[in-house]
Amino acid sequence: MRDVLSARVLAAVVFVLTVGQLLAGAFIPGLDQFAGKAFGARLVAYPVLMLATPAVYAGLRRRRAGREPLPWNAFLLLMLPFLIDVTGNTLDLYDAVFWWDDANHFANWASLCGGAGLLMLRALPGLPAWAAVVLVTGTGSLLAVAWELAEWFTFIRFGTELGTAYQDTLLDEALGTLGALATGVLLAVRRRQSPPAA
Repeated sequence: MRDVLSARVLAAVVFVLTVGQLLAGAFIPGLDQFAGKAFGARLVAYPVLMLATPAVYAGLRRRRAGREPLPWNAFLLLMLPFLIDVTGNTLDLYDAVFWWDDANHFANWASLCGGAGLLMLRALPGLPAWAAVVLVTGTGSLLAVAWELAEWFTFIRFGTELGTAYQDTLLDEALGTLGALATGVLLAVRRRQSPPAA
């Protein structure tokens, strides 16, 4: 129970820090690191995306009259990439550190798919380990494509990055898929070491 409470508190902290930085990026003028990064759209989308899964999960649990605690460790993993992304912009790491964007796509997709994978394995307790790898990797790959499409429509097509967008998009999708694959393998190993109860 203490682990659930700690994960819930950490998820709340992650949410508050993310929204605080989004507000700064959207409303404080003169901060160059936020220019052209669609922070107005992010201010709407990120909080909704961060809260959607916990809200849906809580609603389903209530309908089923469930008593088990919410999986806040999974929710925390789903929320972390939004904080990392916004913090990277706040600290201007995308422009100042040449490898930040690449590392970000790998690590954020590993975290995102870690949260999604934990929820999938909880919902599908009989899923074989190999199928968990395929499911988590496929989900991560689809999410990487969706993310790149969202970036294209929100700021790339009208911005200054158009000349490098194709190469960057392909690399980001590949790194996101690799992050998802790494997480899928880790979850599968964990599942094989401690198989679900019959």
